[in-house]
Amino acid sequence: MKISRRRFLFTTALVGGGVLIGYSATRPSKHRRANAELAKGGEHYVTSFLKIEPDNTVTVYVPHSEMGQGVHTSLPMMAADELDANWELVKMEQAPAIDLFANGDLIKGFAGEFGIPGFLMGLVNVSAVKVAEIMNLQTTGGSSSVRYTGEVAMRTAGAAARHMLIECAAARWGVAADECTAQLSYVHHNASGRTLSYGELAADAALLEPPENTVLKDPSQFTIMGKAISRFDIPAKVDGSAFYGIDAQPEGMLYAAIRFAPVFGTKLVSVDAGDILSRRGIKRIVELEDSVAVVADSYWRASEALKLLKSEFETSDNDSTSSADIFAGFDQSLADSNGSKDIEEGDTEGALESAADVIEGNYRVPYLAHAAMEPMNCTVYIHDDIAEVWTSTQDALGIKGRVASIAGLAEEDAIFHHSYLGGGFGRRLPFNWNVIDHATLIAKQFDVPVKTVLSREDDMQQDYYRPAVASNFKAAFDGAGNVQAWHNRFTGPIQTPGASHIPYTIANKSIRVVDGDTHVPIAAWRSVDHSQQTFFTESFIDEIAHRSGKNPYQFRMDLLGDHPRHRKVLEVAAEAAGYGRNLPEGHALGIAVQQSFGSIVAEVAEVSMGADNQPIIHKVTCAIDCGWVVNPDTVEAQVESGIIYGLTAALYGEITIENGRVAQNNFPDYKMVRMATAPEIEVHIVASGEALGGLGEPSTPPIAAAVTNAIYILTGQRVRELPIKNTDFSRTTPVARV
Repeated sequence: MKISRRRFLFTTALVGGGVLIGYSATRPSKHRRANAELAKGGEHYVTSFLKIEPDNTVTVYVPHSEMGQGVHTSLPMMAADELDANWELVKMEQAPAIDLFANGDLIKGFAGEFGIPGFLMGLVNVSAVKVAEIMNLQTTGGSSSVRYTGEVAMRTAGAAARHMLIECAAARWGVAADECTAQLSYVHHNASGRTLSYGELAADAALLEPPENTVLKDPSQFTIMGKAISRFDIPAKVDGSAFYGIDAQPEGMLYAAIRFAPVFGTKLVSVDAGDILSRRGIKRIVELEDSVAVVADSYWRASEALKLLKSEFETSDNDSTSSADIFAGFDQSLADSNGSKDIEEGDTEGALESAADVIEGNYRVPYLAHAAMEPMNCTVYIHDDIAEVWTSTQDALGIKGRVASIAGLAEEDAIFHHSYLGGGFGRRLPFNWNVIDHATLIAKQFDVPVKTVLSREDDMQQDYYRPAVASNFKAAFDGAGNVQAWHNRFTGPIQTPGASHIPYTIANKSIRVVDGDTHVPIAAWRSVDHSQQTFFTESFIDEIAHRSGKNPYQFRMDLLGDHPRHRKVLEVAAEAAGYGRNLPEGHALGIAVQQSFGSIVAEVAEVSMGADNQPIIHKVTCAIDCGWVVNPDTVEAQVESGIIYGLTAALYGEITIENGRVAQNNFPDYKMVRMATAPEIEVHIVASGEALGGLGEPSTPPIAAAVTNAIYILTGQRVRELPIKNTDFSRTTPVARV
């Protein structure tokens, strides 16, 4: 296959370093490309994200996927506010999967978050857009849509468009631009009383170049942001017209049911079809390297035939591996290796040797599935030298490029059909999603569309899982009971830098990671490393507090002197939860705090023990500092969602390995928190005015520790291994409150 233009540019850029500058210089500006490639009839793109029509309607093009997090509304709010548009005239469109809408702003944002040195950020900023285009990056994840695309691209686009429209109005009137004002989709010249609508000015504005430097509004000037505005995606989800990937029904479509190698990494050896091909509706059996599929005229016929098909996969060294073996390997690695540095401050080993007291705690968490409600699916139609693809994805441009590559086509010859996502949580990122490759390979054998669907069992057993992790701690105290050292060793890999770091002022810290590789495929899971590490660190800091004989809340507050935002959210959550006041008999409050994705979250869980000796979570009080708020309704919804997702994992979530393969099959084996058992959730927004933080993930990490810290007070048993359901609480010795 001929080398693609993208691959050539990226490879050359990596080798020579200068190609991107020339590539950038020879490309037309984004809004000119939008007008040339996308505009129809009287449409005018004032920037690539904003289209203004003669009737004065404004369409905001959103490059991110909508999976319930509300970005199809939040991002238009940010652009429209800076534009000074009338919200009643604003519409939203999903941006197409073309490189015009590649997410360069995500590269800039994550480069800073992942600690790229400051002297390299200039190069990152110059090249980010072009790298995103070359790499097909249109990702929705990492709680990044609002804080990166929204804050940088959308607000800037709105402000630039407002500036251009004012310039055009001033030119028409022959007055200075600073004599004109914009409001509710009109430009006004107050001195003469003249007014022009944005729609009347759009054609002129589209001929200008957006200014390179724009002045964004101060929050006191917002007219749209900060308000609870109804979401664009809700009506379709209420009336049932919302389109998801699994709803795709192109004419003549066939269905594929697929069986993967049960032990990860093994290959297909043989298939005995028997009389399957003679069954009604069966079209073909497709053998792939690691799987076999039955294609039929209905999914039911394909899946029923697949049950009868006999297949053999190769044996491997992992065929007898169990979860117990994996954790034994982790324990051995932690015992044998000092690992790689994550953070080293002071002399931790010396502090441990001279300590008046040392406390130790060893923690572990299992693999977890994403368990999205919409099963994994992908429909591909290869015809007339093009490939069409329908699927729910967190990266439309990346999936489009991947399908084109597997189909042997140029990327511009692939067409992506957008849809809503029935849950993502990281599962629907291109590198977490095996069904895309298989669906394309299957479709290559047909001249009609083919929809490949993973059954719930396939999805549960062929996920890319949240990593299982073991983490061992030591803490040192001086003679006065003050904590002097924090020693932590955990199994990797590190997916999110800094997740294991703590905000507490402890003079000596040593945090290191050792190898935790196994044959089980792993990938991003909602909040990534923070979900495991916060359970570990906030549980162990609670252990230290109790060992010191200090109230866990006050103990944290005393050690957070260098982090006033942490102190504030902790204070707000504790006060709202009634921390320190009388509780109903048999109830206790557990507390946890964590910073992730630019937001700081504190949670207080009110817990009691039921007649079955399992915890009942009555209420979760959460305080979140996400800098400032675009849509408060979205903040509350995302915080509630993250808490429920994390609570499910804490109480029940567990993927176990038996004989090299996943033991769980479906939701009966992978229990969820349901409406009847969900706690009351109270959300308090702490507006600090700092940089925007994320919302989709930050409320997930603290909940496990908040619950288990309350359980310790109630039972005297420290839960160091999740899920909680596996702990026997039949013998309890409540802890005296401090």
